[in-house]
Amino acid sequence: MAKIKHSVATRKRKKKLLKEAKGYWGDHSTQYQQAKRVLMHALRYAYRDRRNKKREFRALWIARINAACREVGTTYSVFMSGLKKSKINLDRKILADLAVRDNNAFKKIAEAVKK
Repeated sequence: MAKIKHSVATRKRKKKLLKEAKGYWGDHSTQYQQAKRVLMHALRYAYRDRRNKKREFRALWIARINAACREVGTTYSVFMSGLKKSKINLDRKILADLAVRDNNAFKKIAEAVKK
């Protein structure tokens, strides 16, 4: 039997990992062990924060809608309750965008909700 060598596969695997770690600080981008350790950490953060991003945006939208509601003279909870009762199907993302960019349209929606 011939002796099996793994150098090609090992080099390919290491080069792939170092390519992903490009731009990291100091030895974290050049040394395999350091790069592997830091990359695993970074990937854990990335996985976690893809989920956290959704929470943070929802909180931001709610804060913006609440601020616009206060200008009109109502609260967020009363406004959202009124939206559901008047069967206006706009999600928080759209409402927050209206509150920031088109205040007049938001005020018209708020007036429709008050009735």
